[in-house]
Amino acid sequence: MVTKALNPSPSKRVSTWTLMKRNKIYYSMIAPFMLIFITFTVIPVLMSFVLSFTSFDMLQPPKFIGLSNYINLFLNDDVFLIALKNTLILAIITGPISYLMAFVFAWLINELPPKIRWLLVLIFYAPSISGSAYLLWLLIFSSDMYGILNATLMNLSIINTPILWLESPKYALTILIIVQLWLSLGVSFLAFIAGLQTVDRTLFEAGAIDGIKNRWQELWYITLPQMKSQLMFGAVMQITNALGIGMVSISLLGFPSVEYSGHTIVTHLLDFGSTNSTRLEMGYASAIATILFVLMLGANLLVQKLIRRVGT
Repeated sequence: MVTKALNPSPSKRVSTWTLMKRNKIYYSMIAPFMLIFITFTVIPVLMSFVLSFTSFDMLQPPKFIGLSNYINLFLNDDVFLIALKNTLILAIITGPISYLMAFVFAWLINELPPKIRWLLVLIFYAPSISGSAYLLWLLIFSSDMYGILNATLMNLSIINTPILWLESPKYALTILIIVQLWLSLGVSFLAFIAGLQTVDRTLFEAGAIDGIKNRWQELWYITLPQMKSQLMFGAVMQITNALGIGMVSISLLGFPSVEYSGHTIVTHLLDFGSTNSTRLEMGYASAIATILFVLMLGANLLVQKLIRRVGT
C-alpha cells in the first residue's frame, strides 16, 4: 500500500504525460515566465536559505557554522529584537487597516458614475506611486518652527516651542504608521476595483429571491465570494508591504533612526547585507531575510484560511 502511494502507477504517469503533450502550447506560453521566476526568485530564495547557515563576507568562500546566525539574532542581537518588535507592531496595525481601507474605498467608489469613479481612483492611488511622497511628510513633520504641523500647533497656541517629531523616539512608530497608511492604497486597491467590476449583477436578483435583505448580506454572500482571487492577491500585497517597511523609515527617520526607534527587519537586513554597508555579513543578512520570509509565509497561510471562510 505504501509503495503504491509513493510511486504512481504506470497508467497514471502515461495519462499525465499525454495530458501534458495535449496542452503543450499552454506550457510553452508560461515557460518564459516560469524560467524568469525560477531564475530570479526561487533560486535566490534557496541560496539565501543555504547562506543563512554560513559565515560569508563576499571575499572568502562561505564557511558552514550551523545555527549560529539564528542563535546570535535571538540571543545576542538586541537591535534585531527591537527591529522585530517594531516590524510586528507596524504589520499588525497597518496590515489589516490598510487592507480594509483599500476594500472599503474601492467598494464605495465602485458605486459612483464612471467618470467620477476613475477620477477618485487616480486620486487615491496617486500617493503610492508618488516619487516625492516622503518630501511632503518631511515638510509636515519638520522639527523647526516652519514645519507645517509645528507652525499650525503654534498658531493655535497648543504648543509654545517646536516639537522634534522625527528625532524623538516616542513619535517614530506613530509617524511611520500614518505615512504607511497614506501610501497603502496601491496595487491591492486597483485589484479590488477590478474585482468589483466583474461581479455578476444577476446574482443580486437571485439573492433577493433567496432571502438576502440588505447590502451587508449582499456583500458577504454574493460580492466577496466572487472576489476571492482579488481578496487573496490584495492580502498578499498588503502583508508584503506591512512586513517589508524599510524605505519609509530610512527616508523619514534616518538610518539608523534615533535609539533604533524606527528600526525594522528590512533596515536591519540592509545594515548587514547592503552593498553600502561596511559590514557585508551576508550569511547573517541571509538569516534575517529567512526570518522575514517565514513571517510573510506564515501570515499568508493564515490569511488564506480566513479568506476561505468568506461567504460561509
